[in-house]
Amino acid sequence: MQFTPTDLPGVFLIKPKVFGDERGFFMESFNARLFAEQGLDIPFIQDNHAKSAAGVLRGLHFQRPPMAQTKLVRVTAGSVYDVVVDLRKGSPTYGQWRGFTLTAENFLQLLVPQGFAHGYVTLEPNTEFLYKVDNYYAPDLDGGLLWNDPDLAIDWPVDAPTLSAKDKVLPRLKDFDSPFLFQA
Repeated sequence: MQFTPTDLPGVFLIKPKVFGDERGFFMESFNARLFAEQGLDIPFIQDNHAKSAAGVLRGLHFQRPPMAQTKLVRVTAGSVYDVVVDLRKGSPTYGQWRGFTLTAENFLQLLVPQGFAHGYVTLEPNTEFLYKVDNYYAPDLDGGLLWNDPDLAIDWPVDAPTLSAKDKVLPRLKDFDSPFLFQA
């Protein structure tokens, strides 16, 4: 696996080794030893799987401490534009976002650490999105930011995504008091 740090501290783009031939392909999507060798000893405890039509935007979501979640995300069918926003007080990149295109063909995975809002928009019909988390879902600690917050100015590749009722009314970053702290 190739671990490429991004300019947002703690966010990694990960490219697994993919072995393909006329039968198809094989790859390790996660290997705890290889992650630990990179200083990423993350106790993932749950896998999640979502399937969506094209143009569905999910996010920008996070969970507050003590149930904050690290996520390892990937696409197994279709493609997404995946976005992370740094919410860690004291971070040199607080309030900044980055976007990544993840597809079934490029096999890229994104490691989203605790303290980041996360969201994605599907770019193709029947897109399947899988992710691991290191904490269980806690509805009372669930949070999010408005996908089209003008202060974030995220350059989403869709103008009118399909949103859940909840995602349509999330707060803006300027109205958010972050419970996350940056640790260098």
